[in-house]
Amino acid sequence: MAAARGLGRSAGRLLGSLCGRSGQPVRELRGVSAPAAAAAQPGSYQAQSAQAARDPAAFWGPLARDTLVWDTPYHTVWDCDFSSGKIGWFLGGQLNVSVNCLDQHVQKSPESVALIWERDEPGTEVRITYRELLETTCRLANTLKRHGIRRGDRVAIYMPVSPLAVAAMLACARIGAVHTVVFAGFSAESLAGRINDAKCKVVITLNQGLRGGRVVELKKIVDEAVKHCPTIQHVLVAHRTDNKVHMGHRDIPLEQEMAKEDPVCAPESMGSEDMLFLLYTSGSTGTPKGLVHTQAGYLLYAALTHRLVFDYRPGDVFGCVADIGWITGHSYVVYGPLCNGATSVLFESTPVYPDAGRYWETVQRLKISQFYGAPTAVRLLLKYGDSWVKKYDRSSLRTLGSVGEPINFEAWEWLHKVVGDSRCTLVDTWWQTETGGICIAPRPSEEGAEILPGMAMRPFFGIVPVLMDEKGKVMEGNNVSGALCLSQAWPGMARTIYGDHQRFMEAYFKPYPGHYFTGDGAYRTEGGYYQITGRMDDVINISGHRLGTAEIEDAMASHPAVPETAVIGYPHDIKGEGSEASSKNSVWKSHAEAPEEDNHGQSSGSGGHHHPGGPQCHHGNPECLPEVQRQASCLSVMGSGQDPVPTPLTILPECSTQMWSFPAVSEAVLSQSITHTAPV
Repeated sequence: MAAARGLGRSAGRLLGSLCGRSGQPVRELRGVSAPAAAAAQPGSYQAQSAQAARDPAAFWGPLARDTLVWDTPYHTVWDCDFSSGKIGWFLGGQLNVSVNCLDQHVQKSPESVALIWERDEPGTEVRITYRELLETTCRLANTLKRHGIRRGDRVAIYMPVSPLAVAAMLACARIGAVHTVVFAGFSAESLAGRINDAKCKVVITLNQGLRGGRVVELKKIVDEAVKHCPTIQHVLVAHRTDNKVHMGHRDIPLEQEMAKEDPVCAPESMGSEDMLFLLYTSGSTGTPKGLVHTQAGYLLYAALTHRLVFDYRPGDVFGCVADIGWITGHSYVVYGPLCNGATSVLFESTPVYPDAGRYWETVQRLKISQFYGAPTAVRLLLKYGDSWVKKYDRSSLRTLGSVGEPINFEAWEWLHKVVGDSRCTLVDTWWQTETGGICIAPRPSEEGAEILPGMAMRPFFGIVPVLMDEKGKVMEGNNVSGALCLSQAWPGMARTIYGDHQRFMEAYFKPYPGHYFTGDGAYRTEGGYYQITGRMDDVINISGHRLGTAEIEDAMASHPAVPETAVIGYPHDIKGEGSEASSKNSVWKSHAEAPEEDNHGQSSGSGGHHHPGGPQCHHGNPECLPEVQRQASCLSVMGSGQDPVPTPLTILPECSTQMWSFPAVSEAVLSQSITHTAPV
């Protein structure tokens, strides 16, 4: 059968033709337990939280048994020790994540809609049923196997949000391969670095992407990247547009290959602690960290937080507008919603294309029940005024969520009063790539419990936060601020940094022995609620994306005119934070001599795409750079306008600098402007 052409023109046509060769038989689930709704344990929020902290096995064991479909039962609920970095959940258990996300729902309701692809052009959405998604996943899984991918192999996915990207993730899970999704806005060098670190054998991509009415040359970026990736054997290329791209000896037309494959693929039975995916995130050093998430614990935590934080109910349309290149897209576009049998929206566009009403027109047209996005987008849309919101019917909305960065009071109020008509529950969520799922949020809670603006508030079940002082002591009582740590393991947390467990230990468990250090500061209110105050390390959060200052410094330093530099964050009224660079160069004498355009070209090639309104460059005393770099955290506090935290460091007066405008150099915050974001 001829392969369907043009994934973007109609994913339905692609899926329809690929699914049409033969029907997917209903696979009888013979697991130890039949799937059941993840019901909360009996009792109040306080009682459940206390039980989860006091006796994790008694709390999580029944939930895992009744929520997930198992091939083999687990014999041990948990075996964790933060002092040694040992983290294990549901040991001895065997299952397949794709079965939990697809087969169990196909068995019960095959024509239920799994995905609504909200494509770049409004009004051209495509609906994909669970049956179609399973068949496409199986064809892609068989294609991967035919091209040499086996259990444990790593596969890079460089694709924007689309049904085929979701199928690629699930296809890897089906055959036991490990996927690493790379945000389809990162540069060729950034992509190559991740491919090489993970030692991927295959890249899956599109010929081009579409975003905000613009074409993104994905295949060209992949071509440049794989020149430097010796482990890559094949590049599987699907089509989002009709435009032809160069196809080399490693390149394989994906739709044609999938059309040859059977729509049935036996799932690989995986151990609970086998790797499910790698996801790279920025750290305080220059090398991104490949965080390892495993099978059962991650899936259970994503599903449970999705259901309880957002009050998900059968029949809801869940609208998380994050990209799948970030952890929010993994947990709350793909794995959490699909495990719960939900209808999940895939948002390909931007909040302002074709106009500032895009989100709310989509809510009206798709009847979205829960909307989950970033404060950056809210702050942007707020400036366009209320009329863009009020012209659309938003009565389907029940829950509004905020993710990726702290939300300021003005944005919270606007989201609550204007978008939600003061009737929707608003959940400001705090979590990280490392945590796998939401850790602190206003819900779940006691029925009718208060929600305070701009505050994450309540820990989720099994999350036990503590605040630490500068001496590493636990701070007791309320109305205190300190370093936010978590004192007990939870199922969704990352297990290690791929290939570097020592770095994992040093980053998360060495700063406060016996505790997981989040890298964030927090304030515990008089009422015992938690408010996140921001990063405490050399990481800045721009538009909800975590960027290590060392990454930006490395990108700048790759230019011959920039021998040494230091980067800090500063407040930005839309993005939350921007970045500022102080550069040591005795040759530059004035603003006019700064190599602005040239440096932009250099850094965007190594770090990512241009970010409008990006870093400011400081040209100062050449002798001060080591001190500036050593004192970056102090500079960051000064730049934020906040009172400095107690510190032994001293800012030297002679390190004062002259500032001029400088284009972006950081690893792509976003390829164009503000969009959906994810926590770091």
